[in-house]
Amino acid sequence: MPLDEDLAAWLRLSLTPGLGGTGLRRLLAAFGDPQRALAAGRTALAHHVPAAVAAAIKEGASGPSVAAVGAWLDDPANRVVTLADADYPQQLLQIPDPPPQLYVKGRLDLPSRPALAIVGSRNATAQGAANAEAFAKALSDAGLTVVSGLALGIDAAAHRGGLAGRSSSIAVLGTGPDIVYPARNRALAHELAARGALVSEFPLGTRPLAGNFPRRNRLISGLARGCLVVEAAADSGSLITARFAAEQGREVFAIPGSIHSPLAKGCHALIKQGAKLVESAEDILEELRLPAARAAAPAGGAATDARAQRLLDALGHDAQDPDTLAERSGLAAAEVAALLTQLELDGLVAALPGGLYQRVPR
Repeated sequence: MPLDEDLAAWLRLSLTPGLGGTGLRRLLAAFGDPQRALAAGRTALAHHVPAAVAAAIKEGASGPSVAAVGAWLDDPANRVVTLADADYPQQLLQIPDPPPQLYVKGRLDLPSRPALAIVGSRNATAQGAANAEAFAKALSDAGLTVVSGLALGIDAAAHRGGLAGRSSSIAVLGTGPDIVYPARNRALAHELAARGALVSEFPLGTRPLAGNFPRRNRLISGLARGCLVVEAAADSGSLITARFAAEQGREVFAIPGSIHSPLAKGCHALIKQGAKLVESAEDILEELRLPAARAAAPAGGAATDARAQRLLDALGHDAQDPDTLAERSGLAAAEVAALLTQLELDGLVAALPGGLYQRVPR
């Protein structure tokens, strides 16, 4: 299918090698729209962009890339939204460097809906992943689309929770829209494309280069009303997203953790810097002045058994070994082992390396 004339002009200009978003915005400011910029002479263009880029524009260097986008758009699930389109997310116009175009696969309405970013460690604990999924589902049910970055760990859990709620989830990619990274999240990416959305500012074929991910983080926060950090080490990339959120005037939230956990250090640092400490999705909804989420369903299975509840009470919220649990609960070692197995099957505790167990909140 032939490209719309206006969109083709946007793509011919924006996909010119070496131009970039800053150069494109300079040309738009000077000439008004892409078609006028394309019609300008090389000398006029060179007043605003490097001479080599001006030459590339006039030589049509972006032609093969534009053709590839045209083929990608043959899939009705795919769209390109430019700064000139009514469908362009208005909240991104509030950030200092909005991308000239977004590649969207899936629901085009989602990037413009009220949203909350949820980010955290790729090496999440079982409890951290459970927290992210539970918060995401509650917030999605309360009307906030969950935005994250499709990484392993907290991001993936947040997407699952968002998809399980009524407001779905958006993954902002650090690759082109035709590449899934990491490959282990391929099934999740397909589910997001079918029931949520995949969004990227990077052209087709863009590989997962290290520099892409900090850049895409500004869009994760920019699409959202706030950013929740679930687990983060002191040097976590999630803190970059939180910093962007603060700079963009978004609310920053953090879940506290054990003082002994390296994955709580980043969250504690954010709280010291002024992030809102949250213990439930309702804390976030209250801060954003939104109606409370639906109450979570009560846990079933072994949790209804008095001995199992006694063991859960002894476990508390830090990782413990079976011997300590037996001492705390007064239960026999064999009974503790059997109950831990049942609680793990019920999804109420998770086994950790080193023979430890940790409670998974519901």
